[in-house]
Amino acid sequence: MAHHVVVVGGGFGGLHAVRGLRAAPVQVTLVDRRNFHLFQPLLYQVATGGLSPANIATPLRHILRRQKNCNVLLREVTGFDVQRRKVLCEGMSLSYDTLIVASGAKHSYFGNDGWEPLAPGLKTIEDATEIRRRILSAFEYAEQDLGDTDRLSPWLTFVVVGGGPTGVELAGALAEIANHTLKHEFRHIDPRRAQIMLVEAAEHVLSVYPRDLAAKAADSLHSHGVEVRTSTKLVDIQPDHVVLETNGSREELATKTVLWAAGVQASPLGKALTDATGAETDRAGRVMVQPDMSLEGHPEIFVLGDLAHCPGPDGKPLPGLAPVAMQQGSFVAQVISARLSGKTPPTFHYRDHGTMATIGRASAVAQLGGWKFSGRFAWLMWLFIHLMELVQFQNRVLVFVQWGWNYITRNRSARLITGGPAEPASSETDYPSQEVESPA
Repeated sequence: MAHHVVVVGGGFGGLHAVRGLRAAPVQVTLVDRRNFHLFQPLLYQVATGGLSPANIATPLRHILRRQKNCNVLLREVTGFDVQRRKVLCEGMSLSYDTLIVASGAKHSYFGNDGWEPLAPGLKTIEDATEIRRRILSAFEYAEQDLGDTDRLSPWLTFVVVGGGPTGVELAGALAEIANHTLKHEFRHIDPRRAQIMLVEAAEHVLSVYPRDLAAKAADSLHSHGVEVRTSTKLVDIQPDHVVLETNGSREELATKTVLWAAGVQASPLGKALTDATGAETDRAGRVMVQPDMSLEGHPEIFVLGDLAHCPGPDGKPLPGLAPVAMQQGSFVAQVISARLSGKTPPTFHYRDHGTMATIGRASAVAQLGGWKFSGRFAWLMWLFIHLMELVQFQNRVLVFVQWGWNYITRNRSARLITGGPAEPASSETDYPSQEVESPA
């Protein structure tokens, strides 16, 4: 029988590993609990109504339809039996010769998991549509609560927690929604009255970026109407308010909408794998790997992407970015092919192509090698690179057309409130009545 490679996770790392094995003398089984590959860097645009989920998600079977040595299995992995080399799934198990685990990460609340229902993170399609529901519903509820400023203000106050790329992009998109997209669509409120606050515990937003680029990002956020609060910690979240702490001083801010972009932790499968293998993890739950991405004592098991603690040239772990996972996936495929052919496996060298974040319309920051860019040019680079990284050509065309239309009209066509009923107006609200003349 052919050498069997089981790949857990159809994200960037897993998918690149599978595609890298298309010409290898192996049989590949890709296991994922979802039937699609999600382009997470654009997930915030789904959350803010700019794109629909289908624009950034592609069925795995469609992507791999021409790869004859690959089988796709829609199952949720529950554990591992490394002694018998089996992957445990719901109702079944899979035998493997080589195992690749690339199950990604989820958002972390730093020990305050009770905050999750009040402050959704952004990792899945469901997260994005829930955030979209909360954002758009807040304006709808504000339109109903006209008679009491104390009730109106919390609906029009949005708090984004975390000043990394996701938080910056969410805050910038929120500002565009309030200031432009919804400007003429309500009769009793002015969406431009919305207060959008970005809360970051570090001294500046985009803390992994050079200080000058981070400062330009902050200036751009200010120009879009976002209040940036750095060196500020979130210490509590309640259904109708948050508690912030700045330099030891606490304040309470009334808000109904809190969005979480402050941290990530490894997928729970990381713990299942370390329990089975004895491998070590870091504080974020990422699995410590060898330079070839394998586990110590288990050369047949590889860990990729957000789940892997892989040191870079400076000794620090590589960031949880899509390019890291892509390169690791392709590299592991080369290692497996080299082993099977009796050749010397290659050495992994991460090629840092740069980082970038968009703040809003015609505004972004980017660092590519030793070059730094900001403003419209950086924004155009961001658009082009993200467009080209979409897996399916059809999605590239759809996203390109949608972006062009959004740019011209400032409209976000995917502004659908789904997943729950709207909150009714208070019985005390003096909502203007409208008389409709009955037909004769």
